[in-house]
Amino acid sequence: MREQGASPQSAAGSTGQAAQHRRAVMLLSFAAFASAASARLCDPMLPTLVQVFQVTPEQASQVVSSFSVAYGVLQVFFGPLGDRLGKYRLIALTTLACMLGSLGAMLAHSLGMLVLFRLLTGATAAGIIPLSMAWIGDTIPYAERQATLARFLAGQIVGVIGGQFIGGLFTDTLGFRWAFGLMAIVYLTVGAMVWMESRANVLTRHTPPMHLGGAGGVLAQARSVLGVGWAKVVLATVSVEGMVVFGPLAFVPSYLHQRFGLSLAASGGLMAAFGVGGFSYILFARQFVATFGEVGLARLGGLLMGIAWCLLAWGATWFWAVPGCFLVGLGYYMLHNTLQTNATQMAPQVRGTAVSLFASAFFLGQSLGVMLSAWLLALASPRALFMTAALLLPLIGMAFSRALKLRHGQ
Repeated sequence: MREQGASPQSAAGSTGQAAQHRRAVMLLSFAAFASAASARLCDPMLPTLVQVFQVTPEQASQVVSSFSVAYGVLQVFFGPLGDRLGKYRLIALTTLACMLGSLGAMLAHSLGMLVLFRLLTGATAAGIIPLSMAWIGDTIPYAERQATLARFLAGQIVGVIGGQFIGGLFTDTLGFRWAFGLMAIVYLTVGAMVWMESRANVLTRHTPPMHLGGAGGVLAQARSVLGVGWAKVVLATVSVEGMVVFGPLAFVPSYLHQRFGLSLAASGGLMAAFGVGGFSYILFARQFVATFGEVGLARLGGLLMGIAWCLLAWGATWFWAVPGCFLVGLGYYMLHNTLQTNATQMAPQVRGTAVSLFASAFFLGQSLGVMLSAWLLALASPRALFMTAALLLPLIGMAFSRALKLRHGQ
């Protein structure tokens, strides 16, 4: 079986190949954990970074937005490169490269240097999750893809939880720098495992597609995706989703710390409820898809997130953050996994490029969301920020569900 060219059904056609595929997806999930943990690692650090570097909260938030900007921009590079050189092998190399940015962040002695190494980490992490999704798209039939992507997303969900908890725990104890040191070890270990798998597993080997040659190939691949009307809808939706979900979410640990007097570790730990919501989706993904379909999942996901942000905005005690974060996680993965599944089929002939453009739109939206959220916090209050998300997210879910109905002729 080759990464390109063979039918998806043959990827898991025999028992042995199915076991190989499960192992390969599991290792990609480990890599997704590292990438997601890095993305959220600095959220609970923000109050401490303000004090350590004597900067404003808006300036400190650059350690979050810089990662997202680099991650989003570099997608246009890694997607086409994965289509040419092999997605699985490139995932291994980029995971190993993330170790350098993490070590640099650990040793940074100014906010500017920390932002620079966060940029580097974001740039190299850009080759992990989107290429993993594209590789799954290459090897799994569409009917089974949402459930497989849900299993893969387990690593990403644990990473979101783990990143915020690790960042808060080390900031409260040994110091925030050691959180970056731990991530460097994680990247080295996981990257080595994925690299060995890329050399040992026949399912991860790559045959370059014949139709992607030529000097103008990269731009041609991007144009071929953007020329698809449905791709524009998916890309626009995921960009706004990333902005409205993860912009405010970056400030939830700081809000819990400042309003309720929780430690940074406890504030980051409460975000575990977000992951529990995500795991609830994963455990019942097949049932959810069968019961609600893509249209229902998009609509329900937006509605649940709207309710969740209301709980976070108006909860009188920190306890309300638990069901609030749970519902954000459950609703987010209902909507986002539906978007991801559609992204893997936007342009199958250049799937790596298509999924990378998807991730680029998502993370650039996140970066803009963090900047806009910091601006709104400076002008108003956390409640105003959270209620803005509560109003917008149901509208996003409804708009995408309507687009799906029109696409499927319902």
